[in-house]
Amino acid sequence: MSGGWVYIVTNRKRGTLYTGVTSDIARRAWEHREGVVEGFTLRYRLKRLVHVERFDDIRDAIQREKNIKHWSRGWKIELIEKSNPGWDDLYDRVV
Repeated sequence: MSGGWVYIVTNRKRGTLYTGVTSDIARRAWEHREGVVEGFTLRYRLKRLVHVERFDDIRDAIQREKNIKHWSRGWKIELIEKSNPGWDDLYDRVV
Protein backbone atom coordinates (compact mmCIF):
# COMPACT_ATOMS: atom_id res chain seq x y z
CA MET A 1 0.00 0.00 0.00
CA SER A 2 1.26 3.44 -0.83
CA GLY A 3 0.52 6.72 0.89
CA GLY A 4 -2.30 9.16 0.48
CA TRP A 5 -3.50 12.67 1.10
CA VAL A 6 -6.66 14.15 2.54
CA TYR A 7 -7.36 17.64 1.27
CA ILE A 8 -9.93 20.42 1.37
CA VAL A 9 -10.59 22.81 -1.50
CA THR A 10 -12.75 25.93 -1.53
CA ASN A 11 -13.68 28.88 -3.71
CA ARG A 12 -12.93 31.60 -1.14
CA LYS A 13 -12.31 32.14 2.56
CA ARG A 14 -15.14 30.46 4.46
CA GLY A 15 -16.76 29.54 1.15
CA THR A 16 -18.03 26.20 -0.09
CA LEU A 17 -15.86 23.30 1.12
CA TYR A 18 -15.03 19.96 -0.48
CA THR A 19 -13.05 17.23 1.28
CA GLY A 20 -11.30 14.61 -0.83
CA VAL A 21 -8.65 11.89 -0.78
CA THR A 22 -5.97 11.07 -3.35
CA SER A 23 -2.72 9.20 -3.77
CA ASP A 24 -1.31 12.05 -5.94
CA ILE A 25 -1.98 15.48 -4.42
CA ALA A 26 -0.12 17.43 -7.12
CA ARG A 27 -2.20 15.87 -9.91
CA ARG A 28 -5.48 16.16 -8.02
CA ALA A 29 -4.89 19.79 -7.00
CA TRP A 30 -4.08 20.60 -10.64
CA GLU A 31 -7.31 18.91 -11.76
CA HIS A 32 -9.32 21.08 -9.37
CA ARG A 33 -7.53 24.26 -10.47
CA GLU A 34 -8.03 23.51 -14.16
CA GLY A 35 -11.61 22.30 -13.78
CA VAL A 36 -11.00 19.10 -15.74
CA VAL A 37 -13.26 16.84 -13.67
CA GLU A 38 -17.04 17.18 -13.87
CA GLY A 39 -19.04 17.39 -10.68
CA PHE A 40 -19.40 19.31 -7.44
CA THR A 41 -15.98 20.98 -7.40
CA LEU A 42 -16.32 22.20 -10.99
CA ARG A 43 -19.89 23.43 -10.47
CA TYR A 44 -18.88 25.51 -7.42
CA ARG A 45 -15.45 26.48 -8.81
CA LEU A 46 -13.55 24.97 -5.88
CA LYS A 47 -9.95 25.62 -6.91
CA ARG A 48 -8.18 26.84 -3.77
CA LEU A 49 -6.36 24.08 -1.86
CA VAL A 50 -6.58 25.18 1.78
CA HIS A 51 -5.83 22.03 3.79
CA VAL A 52 -3.70 18.91 3.25
CA GLU A 53 -2.77 15.96 5.44
CA ARG A 54 -0.27 13.26 4.39
CA PHE A 55 -0.61 9.60 5.39
CA ASP A 56 1.85 6.75 4.85
CA ASP A 57 -1.02 4.33 4.19
CA ILE A 58 -3.83 5.25 1.77
CA ARG A 59 -6.29 3.34 3.97
CA ASP A 60 -5.63 5.78 6.82
CA ALA A 61 -6.21 8.70 4.45
CA ILE A 62 -9.52 7.19 3.29
CA GLN A 63 -10.68 6.75 6.89
CA ARG A 64 -9.67 10.32 7.78
CA GLU A 65 -11.58 11.66 4.76
CA LYS A 66 -14.69 9.74 5.84
CA ASN A 67 -14.38 11.14 9.36
CA ILE A 68 -13.95 14.74 8.19
CA LYS A 69 -16.90 14.44 5.79
CA HIS A 70 -19.10 13.67 8.81
CA TRP A 71 -17.88 16.73 10.73
CA SER A 72 -19.90 19.91 11.02
CA ARG A 73 -18.94 22.83 8.80
CA GLY A 74 -17.69 24.68 11.87
CA TRP A 75 -15.25 21.90 12.74
CA LYS A 76 -13.90 21.89 9.17
CA ILE A 77 -13.38 25.65 9.31
CA GLU A 78 -11.55 25.27 12.64
CA LEU A 79 -9.32 22.59 11.10
CA ILE A 80 -8.40 24.87 8.19
CA GLU A 81 -7.86 27.95 10.33
CA LYS A 82 -5.61 26.06 12.75
CA SER A 83 -3.09 25.20 10.02
CA ASN A 84 -3.87 27.91 7.44
CA PRO A 85 -5.42 30.97 9.12
CA GLY A 86 -5.15 33.09 5.96
CA TRP A 87 -6.88 30.45 3.81
CA ASP A 88 -3.88 30.65 1.47
CA ASP A 89 -3.81 28.46 -1.61
CA LEU A 90 -1.35 25.65 -0.79
CA TYR A 91 -1.02 24.50 -4.40
CA ASP A 92 2.57 25.75 -4.82
CA ARG A 93 3.58 23.88 -1.67
CA VAL A 94 2.43 20.48 -2.94
CA VAL A 95 3.47 20.51 -6.60
